Amino acid sequence: MNIIGKKVKRIDGFQKAIGAAKYASDYYFHNMLYAGVVYANVPHGILKKIDVSKAYELPGVVYIATYKDVPGTNKFGHIIKDMNFLVPVGEKVRFEGDVIALVAAETKEIAEQAVKLVEFEIEQLPSVLTIEEALKDETIVNGSSNIGFHRKIRRGNVDKAFNDADLILEMEFETGYQEHAYLEPQGAVAYFTPENIMEIYVSSQCPFYVHEDIANILNLPLNKINVIQTETGGGFGGKEDVPSYIASKPALLSYLTKRPVKLIYTREMDIKETSKRHPSKSYYKVAFKKDGTILGVKSRTYLDMGAYSTLSPIVMYRTTVHSCSTYKVPNVHVDVYGIYTNKVPCGAFRGFGSPQVLFAMESIIDEAAKKLGIDPYEIRLKNTLEVGDETATGHKLTHSVGAKKTLEKVFEMSNYPKLKKKVEEFNKQNQYKKLGIGWSHIFYGVSLGAGGQHLDGASAEVHVHPDGTINVMIGNTEMGQGAKTTMAIIVSEILGQDVSKINILQPQTLVVQDSGPTVASRTTFFSGNAVKIASEKIKTNIVEFLSGYFGVGKKEIEFKNGKVLIREKELSFNEVANLCNKNNVKLSEFGWYKTPKLHFDHETGTGEAYIAYTFSTQLSLVEVDLLTGKVDLKEAWVCHDIGKVINYDGAVGQVHGGVIQGMGYAIMEEIIQDNGKILTNNFNNYIIPTIKDIPANIHVDFVESEFKEGPFGAKGLGEPSLMSSPPSIANAISNAINKRINKIPVSMNDLILKNKEEGII
Repeated sequence: MNIIGKKVKRIDGFQKAIGAAKYASDYYFHNMLYAGVVYANVPHGILKKIDVSKAYELPGVVYIATYKDVPGTNKFGHIIKDMNFLVPVGEKVRFEGDVIALVAAETKEIAEQAVKLVEFEIEQLPSVLTIEEALKDETIVNGSSNIGFHRKIRRGNVDKAFNDADLILEMEFETGYQEHAYLEPQGAVAYFTPENIMEIYVSSQCPFYVHEDIANILNLPLNKINVIQTETGGGFGGKEDVPSYIASKPALLSYLTKRPVKLIYTREMDIKETSKRHPSKSYYKVAFKKDGTILGVKSRTYLDMGAYSTLSPIVMYRTTVHSCSTYKVPNVHVDVYGIYTNKVPCGAFRGFGSPQVLFAMESIIDEAAKKLGIDPYEIRLKNTLEVGDETATGHKLTHSVGAKKTLEKVFEMSNYPKLKKKVEEFNKQNQYKKLGIGWSHIFYGVSLGAGGQHLDGASAEVHVHPDGTINVMIGNTEMGQGAKTTMAIIVSEILGQDVSKINILQPQTLVVQDSGPTVASRTTFFSGNAVKIASEKIKTNIVEFLSGYFGVGKKEIEFKNGKVLIREKELSFNEVANLCNKNNVKLSEFGWYKTPKLHFDHETGTGEAYIAYTFSTQLSLVEVDLLTGKVDLKEAWVCHDIGKVINYDGAVGQVHGGVIQGMGYAIMEEIIQDNGKILTNNFNNYIIPTIKDIPANIHVDFVESEFKEGPFGAKGLGEPSLMSSPPSIANAISNAINKRINKIPVSMNDLILKNKEEGII
């Protein structure tokens, strides 16, 4: 490879570093209005009336929209349309962030004042605030039952597995919310142009979702709406479906006023209204032989969806598939339930429903190792998937399975035997501070999988200009993960042009075909393949022309380092582009990639769940202060099998960020509520890791077990980089205090109580 896997300067880095990159809040249009949002602020009730008269008396208020002003559908929901855009009088409010009305005003300050003047009356109903309450079905939150959805795996014979077992472990686990904490809050600017085109400038992970939803809300055809992806300051799943709810607000107001409208959320609005990681409760029963072999898994997991289903049914699919982690489990009986409560809706978040069950399964693996007298590394090595094995759903893996290699690399990187001795010596010498080490070994299904095959395609357009510069537009989005640089690297590898001459444009829905959401670690795989296809078409066009023009064989033409070598002649790529343009060679091509058909039985939960799987291992070293309960992640060793490393610096950055975000989920981040109202509504009281919290060393390595369908063999990395971290850190804490942690985030108070129970303090 000429450039793939090498260190490459990030192509969007300079603009972002100097503040020139244009985010949603940077857009301004002449005569622009500002939007305000009127929230219900109660968890459950019936909206009895709305009175906007006092708000209209405020000078500078231009329009106040209620449900009566919606020209199209008033419903949201990508799976089930169960969420009102604006709550109608006589219908239910289901969580505090339900929206009653929208204000358009001349200034942001006037809009904020007007919001307080909109009067409404809600007849409050009893609130359902826990999974246990919801399961009683005494008060129904949404639909006909609080148990909204159910997914399962039925494979083998778990009863026989438990009869044959030498060890049976039964354990319960609980996980909490996690806020996405992207640095840029949600926002959008809408402009209903004089040509009657609704332009939406939005911070989003899927402009196509926004495109479709606004078409439904405004009752406009899709060719009258152009959703333009702005630079996006982080997403992590929180900007997948949620931007539809955000962008529809200024879109409606712009449609009604015929003026541009801007809506940028405050952090408090963002945390109140937008989706979170699902809290969960899991019940596991796992059978082992005395040598550590896993015989069977029986589990039941409840995901708290909040007030609306949003993407929960798809999240649950991934929860189900990942319930047995990266292991050969021949007998499986898994149930996953989505539960409605009167709280903030939950949806997509990096890992997408799998961190909750991976924490459970990896904890059980550690506990089994302890009871059987086997090292946690060895029990994982014994059970991990290899070529020819089947996943928990019965998907036979034929190639690209680097799971065992990731374990072996981490063992080697960490000098594991020496590390164990270091921990033992430290703990002997220190009474109130203890070190602990914890393994995790996980896998991740790349793509939307059998549950979302209809969306698993992606497009790209590549255009070589006469001066040799290249423009590329893909349907997936850059949200900070380095996708633009990765796409430029792929183009550069094929056409030989320098990365600095390649510009990756922001997606626009009137230009590029629907490419699905930028989620599921699918951008490199899907958009990368689409870019590769388009670039190879252009290369073929150029080679055909040059071969005839210079009278040389096609194999005598080589593209490399900004040059085109034609037998013994050397031209710059710029010269070749100019020559081709003057001779009417086609230098603009379209690429489209879709996944091969997956065969999966949704009734039994068995079959080919995903197009490819990544495999990851993490070993964490923590220090626990037994007196205060404070946990410090001191060091981490991480290895991922991602098929092929395309963008090396980007890949390392993804792992560093994922480890830290996973650390936050494991030991810091906690949403606190009072009767369904979020109290931790900004970064003063919702605690996330800072530069002072991160470990001094995060050691990163990769296994390149190439996948034949991926661009140059690549799979994906975005989500697995987080998923290995929480179970590894929780296992390390358990190892330090010699007591099993079964709830995250790990509470300092809980740790102190455990230590008191043990008589340590």
